Amino acid sequence: MNNQQALLVIDAQNEYFTGRLPVTFPEGSFANVLKAMDYAAEAGIRVVVIQHTAPSQDSLTFRKGSKEWQLHPEIEKRKYDIRVEKTLPGSFTGTNLEAWLDDKGIGRVAVCGYMSQMCCDTTARQAYHRGLKVDFLSDATGTLSIQNDAGSISDRDLHRAILVTQAMRFSRVMKTKEWIGQTI
Repeated sequence: MNNQQALLVIDAQNEYFTGRLPVTFPEGSFANVLKAMDYAAEAGIRVVVIQHTAPSQDSLTFRKGSKEWQLHPEIEKRKYDIRVEKTLPGSFTGTNLEAWLDDKGIGRVAVCGYMSQMCCDTTARQAYHRGLKVDFLSDATGTLSIQNDAGSISDRDLHRAILVTQAMRFSRVMKTKEWIGQTI
């Protein structure tokens, strides 16, 4: 068993497929999340499934118990070691993730899931700040185009900006195929 690392599968929930926040880039990101999970299960790499829950039942997204809050059915079918519920973008904040990783002696995490610029980016930075080595799976994370009071950005440009920033300091940015090849 590859005990020194874990795959973090962040927020692979229906909200990003059939809900209000459909992920649009990169194409095929979910298939790569599943490839990473399948490989990790075969290779003895621990898998942590992280599930976002809105702090209020009045929320339009990630409302606990709603269909959109549920994990994607393909995630539910796969093997994972632990499910961590969070209410903020960072998977370490207010959860037992750090204690669980410490207890298992994990020193490296691979980040996949949704969204690149929010929960994946925040979790990768938190992991780095805790002294963990981080792999950020560029084709197994994803986002959507955004427009708000600050402006707008395309899904492609937003995703690329996160990858470039992660590679500057926080993570080893790689494709799923590369990660699989380097963990053998």
